[in-house]
Amino acid sequence: MAVSLYDVTVPAFTLGLNNLGAILDKAARHAEAKKVDPKVMAQARLILDMLPLSSQVQIACDTAKGAAARLAGVTAPKHEDNESTLAELSARVTWTLDFLKTIGPKQLEGAQTREIVLQFPQMTMKFNGLDYVTKFALPNFYFHLTTAYAVLRKNGVELGKRDFLGQIQ
Repeated sequence: MAVSLYDVTVPAFTLGLNNLGAILDKAARHAEAKKVDPKVMAQARLILDMLPLSSQVQIACDTAKGAAARLAGVTAPKHEDNESTLAELSARVTWTLDFLKTIGPKQLEGAQTREIVLQFPQMTMKFNGLDYVTKFALPNFYFHLTTAYAVLRKNGVELGKRDFLGQIQ
C-alpha cells in the first residue's frame, strides 16, 4: 500500500495543532492560577533573540495551512498575525484546524511532483511537493511546535512529553 502525501501531512498537522491547542489551554489555566497576564505569557521567549510564543504559534499554524494549501493547489487564507493573548492564540489554532478539514486526500493526489516555490525577502526556494514536505514543511512545523512547548515549559507550565505527543493512537 502506498502512502500518500496527504497521509503524512494533514493528519500530522492536525495532531500537532490539536496538541498545541491543549497545551495552550494548560498555559491559560496556569496563567490564571498564578495570576500571570495572558499577554505576558504570549510574549514569553526562550531567549531574547528568539521569537515569542505568539510568533511560534502563528508560524506553526501558517506552516500547516500553507503546506496543505500549496499541495492542494488552493490559496491559503490569510491571517493578520495580531494575536496577543493565549485565548487569541488558541482561537488561531482552532481556525487553522477548521481550514485543514477543507483539504481532502484527492486534492493532494500527484502533489509529490507539484512545483512549490517559496519567496522570502532574501531568497527563493523551489521544491517538488515531496521534498517540500520532507525537507521544509514538516521540519519547520515541528520546530515551532517544539519551541512553543519549550517556551511554556520554561515559564512554569506543567507539561510533559505526553502533552506534546497527544493522542497518537
